[in-house]
Amino acid sequence: MHPDGKSPAALVERSPPLLGDFLRARRDRLRPQDFNLPSGVRRRAPGLRREEAAQLCGISPTWYTWIEQRRTTAVSVEALNAIASGLSLSRAERAYLFELASRADPAPPQIEYADPQQLLALVRAVRTPAYILDRHWDAIAWNRPAAELFVDWLGGATRSAQKAATAVNRGADRNLLRYVFLHTRARKFILNWDERARRLVAEYRADTASWRDDPVRRAMVQELCSASVAFEAAWNSQQVLSRDGGKRSFHHVRRGRCHYEQYTLRVAQRTDLKLTVLVPQGTRW
Repeated sequence: MHPDGKSPAALVERSPPLLGDFLRARRDRLRPQDFNLPSGVRRRAPGLRREEAAQLCGISPTWYTWIEQRRTTAVSVEALNAIASGLSLSRAERAYLFELASRADPAPPQIEYADPQQLLALVRAVRTPAYILDRHWDAIAWNRPAAELFVDWLGGATRSAQKAATAVNRGADRNLLRYVFLHTRARKFILNWDERARRLVAEYRADTASWRDDPVRRAMVQELCSASVAFEAAWNSQQVLSRDGGKRSFHHVRRGRCHYEQYTLRVAQRTDLKLTVLVPQGTRW
C-alpha cells in the first residue's frame, strides 16, 4: 500500500518519466560489493536489485518500485533525501534528483571550495573591470581595471596587481553595500545614485534570501539601517529584484563620465560567489 493508504490503482497521476529513468540508470551502475551486499550468481543484470536499493534507502520495496516505474508523483522530500543518501548520489546527482521531482532540497550539499588565488587569476584574465563578491557582498578578488575605476572601494591606480592579491580574504572593508551607502564620495561617483542604491538593496535581499538567518547578514543589515536613512528606507520597502546587470554609469575623478554594460555571473565551483564584469559601452572585440 501507499504510505497514505492508497492502492496503486488509485494513483492515476504518473511521475515524470525522467525521474524513474534516472533512478533505474543509477541503480544499474551501482555494485553490490560497494555496499557490502552479496554479489550472487543469479543476477540477470548488473547493479543493484530494486529491493536492495530500497533497503539501502530505508523505504519499502513496493514504494521504491512505484517511484522507479513512474506510478506516483507523491514523492516526498523525505523520500528523496533517503534515496539520495541510500544510493550515494553525488552533489550534482542529488541536485538533479530534486529538480526532476520538482522539490526544494532542504539540505543542499555544502558548496565546494574554490581556491581564492585561482579566483584572482580569473579576474586578472579579464581586460575590463571585474570583481568577485562573496555571499555577504564583500569583494574577495578584483583586477587592476576595477581598482582604477572604483578608487574609493577597491583601491586606486597605484595599487599593483600583486598588492591586489592581498584583497583575498580581506573583504570586511571591501563590502559593496557599505561603500555605496556609507562612503562620502559614492553619491557623486555613481550616477543616478538614488535609483541605483535602492535597486542594489532589492538585489541584495533577493540574492541572500537563503542566508536570511545568517548572523553576519543580520548584523550588517542592522548596522546599515542605523547608519544610513536611505538604506533603512530601501530595506523596509521589501522590494526584491534579481541581479541581472545592465547599464552602469560613473563619474570618475579623472576620466569624467564612464558608461558600462554590467554582466553578473555565478562561479560554478562556488554558487555563493558572483563574478561581475563591466564592459565599456561601444567596445568592439
